[in-house]
Amino acid sequence: MNYSRSYWFNFLPFYHMGVRTQYQVNDKLAVNYWVTNGTQQTEPFNGFKDQLFGVNVQPRKTVSWTANYYLGQEHPDFKYEPIGTPGLPTQQGIPFEPIPNPAKGKLNIIDNYVTWNASPRLTLALEGDYVIERLQPYSAPDHTDGGAAYVRYQIRPKIALAARSEYMSDHGGLFSGTTQALKETTLTFEYKFTDNFVMREEWRRDFSNQPFFLTDTLGLLRKQQTTVGIGLVWWFGGKQGAW
Repeated sequence: MNYSRSYWFNFLPFYHMGVRTQYQVNDKLAVNYWVTNGTQQTEPFNGFKDQLFGVNVQPRKTVSWTANYYLGQEHPDFKYEPIGTPGLPTQQGIPFEPIPNPAKGKLNIIDNYVTWNASPRLTLALEGDYVIERLQPYSAPDHTDGGAAYVRYQIRPKIALAARSEYMSDHGGLFSGTTQALKETTLTFEYKFTDNFVMREEWRRDFSNQPFFLTDTLGLLRKQQTTVGIGLVWWFGGKQGAW
């Protein structure tokens, strides 16, 4: 709906390598299960396989709800050594060695989002997320929670307006590196030149309860920032709409 991405888009896992399966129970319910090597990676760096359990519910044609639970272990149990380290073989590839007593704490993600096509022109969406991670099974957890609300209205066939508001409580700095409450509001104007060429003009305001955003003075941070942008999106082929 917007051109810029939300905090949650950037924080939640973006890609995986593994196997995904889905079973359509009936026309209103589907369940799915994943097994992956981890988050944001293709090759495994420990012996644990991450898993996702998901449910897709569509009680009405205009309403859909997706709920996911993800269980992972994102701490490596080996480390790479620089090529050329004395005593290591000189074969191709990067040498590695086990980490003594590696961290075994788990990552838990609960992700929910609901979309309602209230009318042919109006779409509403809500997202809620809770993420918790431990270094060791007995360690105190770091957690990030919050959500986002979206609305989009098609004014005319070529013109649409969209808005997003989100909140993220980043306790322990899992996302941002510091404990803070992040908030943002985004307004987007969309104009469709053709079926495969769209312009989006956007105004965005970000807030925090801690100095976090860059300024034009090196080393000086502030608690808010405003950005304005124009995005041009062009696509080709048989795919229509957002990718």
